[in-house]
Amino acid sequence: MASWRGLIACGFITCLTVGCSGDLNASTAKTQEVVKKINVSQFVAEAQDSKQAEKLFVQGNHLLDARRYQDAIGMYDQAIAIQPENADIWINRGNALASLQKYKDALSSYDKAIALQPEQDEAWYNRGNVLMTWQNYKGAIAAYDKAIALAPDKAAAWINRGISLSKLQRYPEALKSYERAIAIKPDKPEAYYNRACTYALLSDVKLATQNLQKAIQLAPDKYQELAKTDPDFDKVRNSEEFRAVVNSQ
Repeated sequence: MASWRGLIACGFITCLTVGCSGDLNASTAKTQEVVKKINVSQFVAEAQDSKQAEKLFVQGNHLLDARRYQDAIGMYDQAIAIQPENADIWINRGNALASLQKYKDALSSYDKAIALQPEQDEAWYNRGNVLMTWQNYKGAIAAYDKAIALAPDKAAAWINRGISLSKLQRYPEALKSYERAIAIKPDKPEAYYNRACTYALLSDVKLATQNLQKAIQLAPDKYQELAKTDPDFDKVRNSEEFRAVVNSQ
């Protein structure tokens, strides 16, 4: 668009130079006034477009919160048609697609956001989540590493990184990820639960039960029942310590 305005100004000036050179200064000023008016007009139009895109984005977010994912995608698509270079819209569009298990399309949305703004840690984090769902654990770890590099205190990224490492049986590295998450947010039950799973896979009854107990203390309605059937605890399931934790009232 800047080139288009420049060409218009050059066109006017060239014509005036061929005509009467005595009026060149006055005509040049008039040309500048015309360009200025074009700039203001475009500024107003862009501002209106931006406001409309923001309105559609907010409506999409409300629909996303209400779990009306397909409707949310429709809103995000309208917003993108106005502001195709808005990374935030692409990220939330990806979230809606992922919620519909349309993971390939979700990944494309996250990749578009990353191409526009590589420093968006949310895009890298959500990209990792999709790759982990696909059991592409190495790719997920790489995405989480990017997210963590941009947002070192993102506890959720450290936890999911740990899960991916554990799936690859890289247990010591997984434990370090959970420890980092706990250092950032000591009240995150997910970190303690997944650390308990990793210790159980290592047949460490004591540390598995200690961390499981902490997770249950923080979220009793979730992790006590989950641990009863989680295969990660199979190696410690018959221990007295484990049975005491999962059967406690």
